[in-house]
Amino acid sequence: MHTPTEMTAYLSFLVYLLAILGFVALTLWLNQVLGPKPEPTPLKLEPFECGATAIETDNMRAVPVKYYAIAVVFILFDLETVFLYLWALAATPLTGFMLGTFALFTLLLVLIMLYVWRSGLLEEVTT
Repeated sequence: MHTPTEMTAYLSFLVYLLAILGFVALTLWLNQVLGPKPEPTPLKLEPFECGATAIETDNMRAVPVKYYAIAVVFILFDLETVFLYLWALAATPLTGFMLGTFALFTLLLVLIMLYVWRSGLLEEVTT
């Protein structure tokens, strides 16, 4: 059972999370309502954002999808590292629940590593 102090911490976190989500939703809504709504022109729809025409069209090719997969995996591991650091800071009374949370987190990290290794994602990009 949680003590009232722990419940206050959870409630504070929940209020903080709701405030962040509310601010993001309000910002997106205000941008949708008040923001400019430019019409797409043929020049703007060209592949280069600056509007310049391509000098050599032979050299242009799409970025392979495998690079996006590497980017997503990198972001996942980067975020997991940050969360692991935050968990270590918050784990002052090391209880069984905290160790279980750490074990689940580490298991997910290992599963992602195994998926990346077994799928050959890194080998595909380097070749």
